[in-house]
Amino acid sequence: MEKSISEAINDFIRSVQLARSPRTAATYRNALVFYQNTLRQKNIEPEQTSIRNLSEDSILWMTNALKNHAATSERLYLTALTGFFEYLVSERLVEINLPRVRLLIQQRARKPGQRLPQFPASLIDQILEKAERLQSQNTDNLADRLVNLRDRAFLYTLADTGLRVHEACNLRRGDLDWNEGKAMIIGKGNREDIVRFSTRSTSALMDYLKERAVIDGNTGKPLGSLPLFARHDRGSGKKTKPMTTTTGRNIIASRVLEFIGPDAVGTITPHSFRHYFVTRVLRASGNLKLAQELARHKNIAVTQRYAHLSDDELDKGYWSAIEED
Repeated sequence: MEKSISEAINDFIRSVQLARSPRTAATYRNALVFYQNTLRQKNIEPEQTSIRNLSEDSILWMTNALKNHAATSERLYLTALTGFFEYLVSERLVEINLPRVRLLIQQRARKPGQRLPQFPASLIDQILEKAERLQSQNTDNLADRLVNLRDRAFLYTLADTGLRVHEACNLRRGDLDWNEGKAMIIGKGNREDIVRFSTRSTSALMDYLKERAVIDGNTGKPLGSLPLFARHDRGSGKKTKPMTTTTGRNIIASRVLEFIGPDAVGTITPHSFRHYFVTRVLRASGNLKLAQELARHKNIAVTQRYAHLSDDELDKGYWSAIEED
């Protein structure tokens, strides 16, 4: 018995859930719900229509239906639909001209506008300034002291290296060359990269690892194999367990709440520290290629998005020009 369009879509979503992140799977599910509603507007009932009757022209219906959505949403939904068509071809459920599908999307879809990365740089400065105080906070509880020292080192590391949150959480003690202040990582796209650490970040890491020495020494494992940033909750017990990216995000959220206040929560994320790092490099050096290499951007066009003047710089230039006239 031939599958209906809805049955094929459900099978595809299940395959996505196995291979992709929950967020990606949710996006694909939303896109294909929208697609099925678009088919219904053309008097095609997905639950009752055989997948064999699916037409490539439905791409055109989808692009027209998405015109009232943001260009970024349109692109995401069409990517999901393309993935569905590729799935149908790979499973030999229907004959579809994939090159034509991609061409139709290329011709009809809008390109998302390039937005300048927005982040409150002055607030990040405040966070880093207050993070220094975590070292001197008095506490008799070892776990609390380890959390303070870890969070201080984590904040400095994100701000001074440009590491993505998952890259920082995946670091092992042995990845870092303390003499050189460098670490070899496997970054985005499974690419091997060198990341440089500031004196501030390496010093904070040493403070943290020194306090963690007894715990690490009792693991019976080589120190180099242990995580650079570890969990210090009840679930970790006396073991040295690596932090997850969720823990990394929670560190930022909790310290933003503590240092800045509830209104700032959600406006500053781990990726804000990456934006902060790239902007600092650009403003200090004025060298776009240097910033690209240190940020590990594959395409320099991504780095160029950071090469904009601040409001203060624009104000200064404006009044200088006006006064000269």
